This record gives sequence, C-alpha cells and structure tokens, in this order.
Amino acid sequence: MYRKKINIMDKKLSLITISLLTALGTATADESAVDDRVAVERIQITGSSIKRTDIEGALPLATISAEDIANSGVTSVSELIQKIPAMQGYQVGAQSVGGGDSSGNNGKQTVSLRDLGGSYTLVLLNGRRMASADSGGTVDISSIPLAAIKRVDVLMDGASALYGSDAIAGVVNFIMKDDFQGLTVSARADKPQETGGESSEFSITGGFGNLNSDGFNVLMTYSHSENENLRSLDREFGKTGIVPFNYNGEDLFLLRASSNAIPANLYLTFDQEIDGSTSKAYNPYAEINGECAQYNYASGSTCIYDYTENLEISPESESDNLYLQGSVYLNDNTELYASGSYSTYSITTRIAANTLNNYKFELDSPFVTNLVQPLLTDAQYDALADVKIRWRTRPAGSRSNEYDTDTFNFTTGLRGDYGDVSYDFALTQANSTRDRNMVSGYLITDQLSALLDSGAIDVFARPEQLSESMNEALRAITYSGNWDTLKTKTSAIEGSASAPAFELPAGLVYVGGGFDYRENEFISVTSQANKDSILTGSPDAEYDLSRETYGVYLEAVAPIIDGLEVTTAVRYDNIGAVNDGKRAANAQQVNDDASDTTYKISLSYRPNDDLLLRGSIGTGFKSASMIDIAGPKVDAGVTSQNYDCPLAASHPLAQYCFPQLSQYAIATSGNDELQPETSKQRSAGFVYAPSNEFSVSVDWWQINLTNQVKKVTQQQIFADPVTYNSLYGTLLNELSGELEIQVLQAPVNIGKSNNQGIDWVVSLGHDFSMVYLRSTLRGAYILESETLRVGTIDIYDTSLGKFGTDSKVTFPHIIQWTNNFSHGDFAHSINLNYRSGYEDQTYSANASQIRYQSDIDQRFEQAIERNVSSYLTVDYLTQWDVNDSASVGFGIKNLLDRQPPLSLRSSGGGYQVGYDPRYVDQLGRTYYLKGTYSF
Repeated sequence: MYRKKINIMDKKLSLITISLLTALGTATADESAVDDRVAVERIQITGSSIKRTDIEGALPLATISAEDIANSGVTSVSELIQKIPAMQGYQVGAQSVGGGDSSGNNGKQTVSLRDLGGSYTLVLLNGRRMASADSGGTVDISSIPLAAIKRVDVLMDGASALYGSDAIAGVVNFIMKDDFQGLTVSARADKPQETGGESSEFSITGGFGNLNSDGFNVLMTYSHSENENLRSLDREFGKTGIVPFNYNGEDLFLLRASSNAIPANLYLTFDQEIDGSTSKAYNPYAEINGECAQYNYASGSTCIYDYTENLEISPESESDNLYLQGSVYLNDNTELYASGSYSTYSITTRIAANTLNNYKFELDSPFVTNLVQPLLTDAQYDALADVKIRWRTRPAGSRSNEYDTDTFNFTTGLRGDYGDVSYDFALTQANSTRDRNMVSGYLITDQLSALLDSGAIDVFARPEQLSESMNEALRAITYSGNWDTLKTKTSAIEGSASAPAFELPAGLVYVGGGFDYRENEFISVTSQANKDSILTGSPDAEYDLSRETYGVYLEAVAPIIDGLEVTTAVRYDNIGAVNDGKRAANAQQVNDDASDTTYKISLSYRPNDDLLLRGSIGTGFKSASMIDIAGPKVDAGVTSQNYDCPLAASHPLAQYCFPQLSQYAIATSGNDELQPETSKQRSAGFVYAPSNEFSVSVDWWQINLTNQVKKVTQQQIFADPVTYNSLYGTLLNELSGELEIQVLQAPVNIGKSNNQGIDWVVSLGHDFSMVYLRSTLRGAYILESETLRVGTIDIYDTSLGKFGTDSKVTFPHIIQWTNNFSHGDFAHSINLNYRSGYEDQTYSANASQIRYQSDIDQRFEQAIERNVSSYLTVDYLTQWDVNDSASVGFGIKNLLDRQPPLSLRSSGGGYQVGYDPRYVDQLGRTYYLKGTYSF
C-alpha cells in the first residue's frame, strides 16, 4: 500500500493532543468541591444552545444508544446510518467501484437526511464540526470509531438558525463515551455463506479517573477493521453485464458491455470500394475461430466485452481509528476538556482493464505490416487508408486505485457555570488528506504507443495466448504511485452561553446565544507524473481554495401558559468569498461574500402528561461549495454507461461521435456565478406516551429550497441535446489523434426543490414473566421530492418511487422493526429492514441497451417499463453475558439470504450491473461471532 506520511504539523498536533490529555488525567481537584457537583445539573441536547433541566423539546430528536448499536449487529458507522429510515441519499463504499473522481465518491461514506445529500446534513462529533471530506462540509463518517460511541442524536428537523448553512435537513451528532473507567477489549469476525466479503474488527477502550470523585477522566479507544473484497463473479446476481430477463413473455438482455473487446476489434477504412464498401469492422479472432473469446459476445461482425469479469461488488478496505478524550475540573464550576482523533482509512477499487478506444496506427508501422497485413487480401491492403483498434490492456491487469484517507480532529475548550450562566468555548482544528494512488493497470501513454506500433503485442490473441515476454513488456510500462492528493483544513473558534433570564407565571424563560468563526481550505496537489500527463488525458488542475465564515445567533425558550412552550432562534451568517491561491495575484478572489439572516420558531404543547404536540417553522441559507464555485475545468473520465450519439446529423459536432454504442468523455468545472441557496422548513407532529411501555409519535416535515445547486446529469444531457446543447464540446483523443465528443457537467442554480414527508415511531414494551420484550417499529414516508429541471421554468423531475433522471431512487417507504428479547443472562434481537419497490429505469422502444437473447444484435421494439420489487432483510443476534466481565454474541445478517432484486439501471452508484449496490445487501447471508471482555 502507498501509505503517505503524516506531515509535520499533524505530528505536532498529535503530540499536543497526547500531552494535553495526559496533563488532564494527572490533574487533581478539590474532593469536597467534587462532591458538590453531584447535584442536579442542567444539560444541553442536540438542536439547542440552551442548557436546562427538562430535555423534552419541540423538535423531533431520535437517540440511538450504545445498547441499540450493539443489538443492531452493525459493524461500522456507515452501516448504522443505513439502518435509519429517515436516511436516504448517502454514499456507500460500493459506489467507488467505477465511480472515480468524476462522481466524487472515492470511497467516501456519508450521511444524508431526506435524500437531500450529504452537504445538507450537519455531522458533529461531540457537538463540534469534523474534518470535511470535500470543499462543502460533507463528512466521511468512516473516520468515526463505532466502539467509542456513547449515543447518536439524530435531529430530524432543520437547524440552520443555530448551526449554520449545512444543517438544512438536520443534524447527526455522534456523542462519544466519557467518564469511562477500566479496560474493555472486543473482537468480531464476519463470514458470508458464499465466497468473499469476509471482515474482522478489533477494539480496545480504556479509561481512568472519575469525574465526580476524582475530578478528572481520560479515555482512549483504538479500533482496527478489515474488509475483504467481493468480486462480481462470486455472486450470481452480479456476475455478468449481459443480464438476461423476461419482459412481457420475451427473453431479453440488458446490454452493459464494451466495444473495447479482448481480443481487439479491428476497424479499417479503404480509399476505394472493396467488396462493395469503403470500410470494414470486425473481430479477427472471432472470424478465425468462428466465435468471440470468453467474456465476449458477438455484435454484428465485432465482439463486445463483458467487463464485469474484472469488477468488484464491494471493494477491500482497512481502517485504524484512535480516539483520545480528557476532562478535568479546574474548580467547582469550570471544566477543561480536550479530545483528539486520528484515523486512517484505505479502500482499494478495481475495474476493467484500461481501454484503447479507436487507437490509430500509421500504415507503415510494424503493427500494420506484421499483424494486420496477414489478415487482409492483397486488394484490401493496397486500398488501406486507415487502421484503428478497440482493445483493453487486460494482460497489464485491472485498473486498481487505492484511496488513502487520513483524518485528524482536535478540540479543546472550557465549559462550566458562572452563577446562573452556563458557557462553553472551544477551539477546533480538523484536517483531512486523501491520496489517490494508482496500483496497477494504468499504462504510460508514450511507451504504450511505441510498444503497440512496434507490433510486439498481438492484440488479436487471447490474453492467455500472449507470450510471457509480451505480458512482461506491458507490465513494465505500467505506472504505479501517487496521482493526486486532496487536503481539507478547518480551524474554528466557537462559543455559547445560556441562562434562565426571568420567570413568567408559567415558568422560567431561558435565553442563549453564541458565535462561530471558521477558516476552511481545500487543496489539490498533483504528482509530477500527473503534471507530465504520462497517462491519457490532460493533467489535473491544482488549486488552493479558501474562505472564511462567521455566524452569530440568539435563542430563547419561553413558557407562555401552563404546558405551552415557544422557542425562537435567529442567526446571521456571512460566507466569505472564495479565494484561489493558484490563480494570479490580481484574480485570487473568485466570487463575492454572501450573507443572510435565518430564523426558527418552534412550539411544544402538553395538554396532559401523556400527549405532546409540537411544530416548527424556519428558514435556511447555504452557499455553494468552494469547488462548485471555483473548480477549474478538468477531465473527469467517461460516462457511467454507453450511449448512442444523441446529436442530429446536421449538428456541427456530430462528426466527432462514435459510430457504435460507446462511453463518452465528461468534464467538470465550477461556476463563479452561483447564488446562495435559501430554504423554508416546517414541521408538525405529536408524541403520545401513556406509559413507559407504549409510545407513538408522528411528525410531518417540509423542506422547500430555492436556487438549489445541482449538476445536470449525464442521462439528462444525452436525453435532451437541444436543451443542453451548450454542454457539448470536444476532446482530443491522444491515442487516435482525433477529436471526440466531451460533455460538461457544471453546477447551476436550478430554481426550486420541494420535499416533504412523515416520520413515525411506535414503541411497545411488555414483561412476559420470564422474558421482557421491547419492540419498536419506525418508518419514513416521503410524500414529495422534486426538483426543477435545469434549463426549464415549469418542468419538475422526481425520483420518488422511481429511478429518476438523476440516476437515483427516493423510496416512498423505509421501515425498520426492531425486537429485543431479554431473559436472565441472554438477549436476542430480531430486526427487519424494509424498502418499498420502485419503477425501474425505463427504456424507449429500440433502445440500444435492450436486445433479444435469440439475436443480441436485434434491439427490442417496445418500450421497457418494469418495477423493482420491494426489499426485506432480517437480522438475528443472540448475546450471552457469561459473567460480569465477559459476553459473547452470535448473529446472522440477512437471515433469509435475500438476494438483490433485478434492476436494469445503467447509470449511478458505480459500474455494477443487474442490481443497484446503493440499496441492497450484497454479501448475502452472513454469520458473525463477537466477544467482549472487561477488566
């Protein structure tokens, strides 16, 4: 692995963290003063700046305890997030298979409420922002150690008036363990029933010092996990890109294959008619042997390659997480605290071998005279005007990328009480570095061209037919090493204070307020090999983007009458202009500052002890990410699916289209004219809890966005070349020396986005003499999810209950049913997870991707409109507390071995074919064993 070294600043900060935490742990406090602190205290909950004794509020807050996490059977924070019904639109590791830099996945695992995306959901660690994984605040949650979590607060309502622009959809606050004494070691191993995808994890947590009796506490948690890759060939549902299915009684194929075949397809042009034509396209191997080679299928006279043989269902990964935390009471009312975390996360993705798309040879090259001429008649050779091939360099191996991410978070601060005033002031430094390292399969362009032109490689032979010298010659010109590095840096200072202000007849009025100031930087550094463009394509642009933001807010909670409480909050934000340190000195500032004032009003009413009515209304404000504003134009790979040329023959760029179904080049860029997004949020609901054993809650929510920033999708660009004509351009193919079509995906303000839904929970507990049952049924019902189509004024697109033009699905219903049985030293959990079905990607009549099984060259004359079935999985866990120190658990994930339902998607979510990896369990039935021992 290409592990990068921690830079000097990270080393210094790590030493500072360890030193400070050690100092906290050895500090002492007055014993009698410590004992006084056992009195009733005010606490602060996620979604409010005010500390108070009553934790019930007007906003829907779901709390996931450490016990809930243990009973769920999850192995990572990402897997835990996926179990929450309100979560939609997050990224998972499988999306990095083929996602690459064009999609921005690169192994990230994110959080997203309401299917709005990661940049609209604020992720906090102990109430503080974490290191961003991009230029817009999206957090990669793979850096959070599951073993150190005390609880997770999920605020399922907009909180921009308190937290700022990235809390429009809500807040997820990971609260880590504190005041922990002793030493706990745990280990776990997971083994799927079928081949591949094994995983293991180990964690150790230790702490000493009791805050109440000793006046200090120090906590340390270290965890290590490994996940084995799972190949597409290892699962029946994902092993081929030529997917058979039946539609209206017809046996058909979904065709996700490539004309870059193995062995190569040959394309000839003649300067006169030969056998009635001036061109010939065919596969020499198939012509000689009567059929295409393995993993290839006949398509006319050429062959198409099923590239899924080299794909992975899920990639291999490895992570290490270290978390340190310390607190010490300086006096009766003042606590000094610090926490630091360092994580390394590595994910390796593998896709099909490198492509040679329309590689062109000189007619007098040894390749033509030695390899092509023997295939031709004398008349064909004499009239030869142009020679091209489409091939994959499979002998050099799959294209493998390793993404290594190092994340560092450090926070220190003071909190306490001064009279009736509770305060909290903190400094935070958060950094993230992500290296993209090419491991194998990427060939140096100049050396590859020289090797091919020499005729030393027989591209018309199967890979196993090549001599060892040919294979070695290809491997010798493979680039291996760092390609680029992305860095994010955040420095922040923030403070808050709250106090009871005065008393009304109905009770105390609390007031609070605070501020935060942040400096954010997003840096791209390319390797020398990247700068030198040793591979196909232009060098990636370097940039050093930065901006400063600050905000101030006020909040008040007032009891109006007995049982009725109103909370108001107002916030002012200033988002500074983006500066690019790589630009000329007189052009560093890319855009202008943006500012706005937002508010939130919420109320709760308790007509009696059993019923709580609540509601809220508020606004939000969000500036586009730095890369969306100032990102340079960069080549971003190719489209995620094959397309026919969408341009009319009369279009001036039509001449640069491919004659066959092909992937096209794409580029991305920023837009310095983007305007800030604004939002309006509303919610209303109730909680009915007549006893500790039964409760039900229902909350309606609505989020409407104006000037939302979106990129036009590939599917939209190719489906409507008239509306998006300006996004079509050309790119020079260095291998063929010819121009090809390239489409541009740039962010724009689309206008409007309307979203609303209902969250509900029913919880029931009952003591059946020897067995106690706690059963919770919770769900998310999306009523509306639509966005204005780019370039239109009244056409809305939606993915609600369907595979939309954004290549995603918004599920109308996601439901989770957890059942926990406990008796004696044993506890059992049976958990059900349900997603509703949806309309699959549709295809028009005669679509290029749909073919007859009886004749793969014949397109299906009818439109395809089908449904993907609903998806239900069942997880089981039994845990035995052997004694006060030890416990063991055995579980089965996906107990019913539910396979992913067939989906004909041809874009979005990675290169996997025949199903959608974002919404299903790909491992199948998986057994696991875990154990915990406390000293």
